[in-house]
Amino acid sequence: MGSHFRSYVWDPVLIISQIILMQCIYYSFLGLWLAGVDGLVHTSRSLDQVFNYEVLGFSTTQGRLSMMAFILNSLTCALGLWFFIRRGKQCLDFTVTVHFFHMIGCWIYNAHLPAALSWWLVNVACMALMAVIGEYLCMRTELRAIPVNTAPKSNL
Repeated sequence: MGSHFRSYVWDPVLIISQIILMQCIYYSFLGLWLAGVDGLVHTSRSLDQVFNYEVLGFSTTQGRLSMMAFILNSLTCALGLWFFIRRGKQCLDFTVTVHFFHMIGCWIYNAHLPAALSWWLVNVACMALMAVIGEYLCMRTELRAIPVNTAPKSNL
């Protein structure tokens, strides 16, 4: 018989539900971070802040604050990876999937691929942060010592 330690069973329903959950976490927390940024500078909220690639820029205060919201969102999504994915080997997969679907959403919203270098730099940096921090947190949990005997010692 083969070993069942760390066995992985192909479960497409679980994988699809985890992808949907991570997309929900990504957009929910991005919306919260952007609302916080908008509250600081007293600007109106719109979908352009999430999907329009021209909003992310180094030249304006709103652009820099939006970049900060995207970076903070990658940190909260790393926590989502830790809480819901729980496997260090899958963190990069789910991170790339989340950002790929975000790129598709931006493509549909703008009717063409994002052309601004700042959009690509921010998203690559966010991907790296989310994957590395998520993997670190998951690996730290996976490498915890497994208690072998939890019963109290008895004198023999």
